Amino acid sequence: MEISGIISAIVIGIIIGVLGRLVVPGRQKIGILWTIIVGILAALAGAAIAKALGVNDTNGIDWIEWLIQIGLAAIGVAALASVKSGNRGRSHR
Repeated sequence: MEISGIISAIVIGIIIGVLGRLVVPGRQKIGILWTIIVGILAALAGAAIAKALGVNDTNGIDWIEWLIQIGLAAIGVAALASVKSGNRGRSHR
């Protein structure tokens, strides 16, 4: 992978991660580095899913691919925030 590809992955990861955090309600106690990592992973997985569904290359902006990636980032952010806060399925009474 070239430097430009790595930089692109980081930038896309930041965008996807931040958008994923915005979708999740409440405050997530994870750092920006975790947000970027979740965003990069969500972007890669979302691109693969979009390709498998045949919606990765459309005319104009690939909205379905973006929605898949943002949804995956939101799930990843929520799961990581839950793990980091210690709320692994426990009910609080």
